Amino acid sequence: MLTDVQIRKIKPTDKPQRLSDSNGLYLLINPNGSKWWRLDYSINGRRKTLSLGTYPTVTLSDVRNKAIEARQQVAKGINPSDTRKEAKATQRAKIENEKRIDAGLPVINSFACVAMDWYENHMTAKSSSYQANVKAHLHKDLFPSIGNIPLAEIEAKQLFEVLKVCELRGAAIARKVCWIAEQVFRYGIPDICSHNVAADIKHKLAASPKTSHHPAITDPIELAKLLRDLDNYSGSFVVKSALQLAPLVFVRPSELINAQWQHINFETKEWRYFVTKTKSEHIVPLSKQAIEILSNLKLLTGNSRYVFSITNNEHITKETLSLALVRMDYKDRHTPHGFRATARTILDEVLGFRPDFIEHQLAHAVKDANGRAYNRTSHLPERTRMMQSWADYLDNLKADAEVIAFKKIG
Repeated sequence: MLTDVQIRKIKPTDKPQRLSDSNGLYLLINPNGSKWWRLDYSINGRRKTLSLGTYPTVTLSDVRNKAIEARQQVAKGINPSDTRKEAKATQRAKIENEKRIDAGLPVINSFACVAMDWYENHMTAKSSSYQANVKAHLHKDLFPSIGNIPLAEIEAKQLFEVLKVCELRGAAIARKVCWIAEQVFRYGIPDICSHNVAADIKHKLAASPKTSHHPAITDPIELAKLLRDLDNYSGSFVVKSALQLAPLVFVRPSELINAQWQHINFETKEWRYFVTKTKSEHIVPLSKQAIEILSNLKLLTGNSRYVFSITNNEHITKETLSLALVRMDYKDRHTPHGFRATARTILDEVLGFRPDFIEHQLAHAVKDANGRAYNRTSHLPERTRMMQSWADYLDNLKADAEVIAFKKIG
């Protein structure tokens, strides 16, 4: 066995030297004078070598203790080289996580870290309002409780407690939050976690209440009063403009609040955008009344991305429009989505326009006699005339003028 005196006296040569100690432990002296401790061992029938540091930083006594620990691991079927790699990886992760925490970022492989990775990879094709809704649930409902817990360590009980708190705001909210968590766990399998905790407990949540149809005013006399109330709305000018435009274009509320100036063409008098729900392009011909509303609003929000913007990168919400109608005493009588039913009913039953023109303008999937979907420009001239006639009809209603039904086109 080696002694400290022997090690200190050894001189480097032009070739590496190997001084054996015991049971596979030896000191490797390189031509440059460096002295490295090495341990040879066999595991699973394969010969391995483990580096144990340099002399004199690691003393002879210390290296023998390290060698004993390594041999004990081998005796248990554990590869000490793998153990060291895992320890180094853990240390690197610890250092990286400390940096991430200082920078306000979630720790590696935590629920929040995996969730944000899932969000970036799966939400880009969704509408901005849908993205904002999912992000809000992540940051408000999930991250505060389980965000910093490693995904693989989250227990069903922990997540269920989070969801029960969400249920206090409604069964539908809890089920939506559970669905988001389920997607995050699914995204983490198999690299980060082994099973989907959210899928294990979703059956324990209360069922969402059955949805009802959106209340809508379809009587012309009642509609006339609603239109006058919209013109007299005393709240925000941006919200008022959205409410006034809603009956003229009768698009889905989510599409209305997400309207962007880059998609509005004042020369062609068209609003062209992508409908996420049907995954298709849509064209809304803009009547002179709609153009007037948008022109006035452009003076206020024209430098922002969104038509109905609050800040440069934020727009009003569907809830804002709903609350405005509630304050005008239309609760349970009419909703922002109800403008679609209003237009569909009166355009058909009162004004006599062809149902397929109406369905096209509602951005519904319409097929021809051969079962092929019409493209976005189908019947565009007729739809343009229909939209202007509709806007004129609404003006006449507000003015209490006699309204004459139009003859069906086509």
